Amino acid sequence: MAQMIEKIGKMQDFRLYEELNWEGSFEEYLALVRENPQVCRNAYQRMYDMIISHGTEEYIDNKKKLTRFNFFKDAANGGANAIFGLDIPLMRLVHVLKAASEGYGPEKRVILLHGPVGSSKSTIARLMKQGIEAYSRSPEGALYTFSWVNLADTELAGKDTDIFPSPMNEEPLRLIPAEWRAKAIEELQLSNDKFRVKVEGDMDPASRFIYKKLLEKYKGDWSELVKNHVRVRRLVLSEKDRIGIGTFQPKDEKNQDSTELTGDINYRKIAEYGSDSDPRAFNFDGEFNIANRGIVEFIEVLKLDVAFLYDLLGASQEHRIKPKKFAQTDIDEVILGHTNEAEYKKLLNNEFMEALRDRTIKIDIPYITKLHEEVRIYKKDFNSAKIKLRHIAPHTLEVAAMWAVLTRLEDPKKHSLSLLQKLKLYDGKVLPGYTQDTVKELRKETKREGMEGISPRYVQDKISNALVNEQGEGTINPFMVLNELEKGLRHHSLITNDEMRKRYTEIIGMVKREYEEIVKNEVQRAISADEDAIAKLCANYIDNIKAFTLKEKVKNRYTGQDEEPDERLMR
Repeated sequence: MAQMIEKIGKMQDFRLYEELNWEGSFEEYLALVRENPQVCRNAYQRMYDMIISHGTEEYIDNKKKLTRFNFFKDAANGGANAIFGLDIPLMRLVHVLKAASEGYGPEKRVILLHGPVGSSKSTIARLMKQGIEAYSRSPEGALYTFSWVNLADTELAGKDTDIFPSPMNEEPLRLIPAEWRAKAIEELQLSNDKFRVKVEGDMDPASRFIYKKLLEKYKGDWSELVKNHVRVRRLVLSEKDRIGIGTFQPKDEKNQDSTELTGDINYRKIAEYGSDSDPRAFNFDGEFNIANRGIVEFIEVLKLDVAFLYDLLGASQEHRIKPKKFAQTDIDEVILGHTNEAEYKKLLNNEFMEALRDRTIKIDIPYITKLHEEVRIYKKDFNSAKIKLRHIAPHTLEVAAMWAVLTRLEDPKKHSLSLLQKLKLYDGKVLPGYTQDTVKELRKETKREGMEGISPRYVQDKISNALVNEQGEGTINPFMVLNELEKGLRHHSLITNDEMRKRYTEIIGMVKREYEEIVKNEVQRAISADEDAIAKLCANYIDNIKAFTLKEKVKNRYTGQDEEPDERLMR
């Protein structure tokens, strides 16, 4: 048994453990900063660098130069949360993060991902949280915080307590007073040509309290305070441990208050410290507190009660929050929210939310409008590696994706162009009489394309239904999936009127006809590749023409019965 434990133990990377649990003096940290100033990056700089660290690909689409960010392929998790077909919205998002990292203004805004249900908004947020967590574990993404140590004699952290970790995982350079921080950074040559160290803001109330008390003890000698009572340590962000990554989800108004964002009084410690305004008797465990140095995600942010609005406004514009009974507290974090179409329309019509509108950068996350990208979504979930007992016939996923994308497209203003032709042009197909400029014009003339239609979730649900259906004898085909899609329209919760339901049903008919054309063309190509089949077809054609001309019947080679000539074959 012990041998098995030893075998598992050998899998552990001790070197990585030592790196992630590094501790040192403030002096050692200053040397570390001088060697690698990027350890002092703010949250936006770190987030942007994390995305760029995965690499980029540039390509041309309809004469437009686009960038694909490899980070959103989610290669680290085998593509489980990969984003397809949204390169333009993701470019806008990364550009906002870049501008924020440079301090051009977006860092004072809430980044709002806006789009219809099932358009990957929450997936993008999840990727960013997972990405920054993994990045903090890498040498390139290393960041640090500090703890107060040797406090047992002072009783500043309570009786018999020697260590008091920074409750909001502050940047250690905030220990240098703001009035001579910039000068210290310059004289110590902590910056280099690649990165200029700039640390703004002050410590959290609890750290500030301990700092002041220790400064009194050492009669204002800052260097003695730092040498004797500060221990710097590596900080690893973790969503599960609520370190540097927060998530806030609206609940019932009666069961939620602003303390979930900014922390609350620890009533057990009031007896120990004697006052509810003592910062050591406060739990800095609100989502804004614990997300410091990282990212906070607001799920359905526009469903927030107005009571939370002021906390959000201050956090975005001023980078400050107001914990109960304490002064404004500095924070450093990316604030990311997402919302659906219905809630955003309410925001536009609510004059009381004007302040929030003014402090948000809206990034539209539409549905995919390219067929081959939509197919990739379904292939990720429905492939031979995942589905063992059933076979998916060729074109099944393509047909389902075709219907989904067609529901999202607006009818072309040119009457000579059909909706199906428009889909093909968007997908990069070449059609006679149409060019790349045509595609650009089609894109320009649409205002809300991709913001309405059927979500991938609905299609995934119906493909799943077809897979577990008893019919089909181990195989599902396009007609089975289309039938499931059509049946589900009767009870679809997001289809609000009969006109929309009728349009989606008509598109199913359009897709069926297109599938029949695809099959017919494939059969013709298969036959043309078989010389014997061509010879038999030609002989059969001549027999039918001869019989038709002579007004005779043709003998069916399989049944032996005489039949009328086949008109479809002769056409």
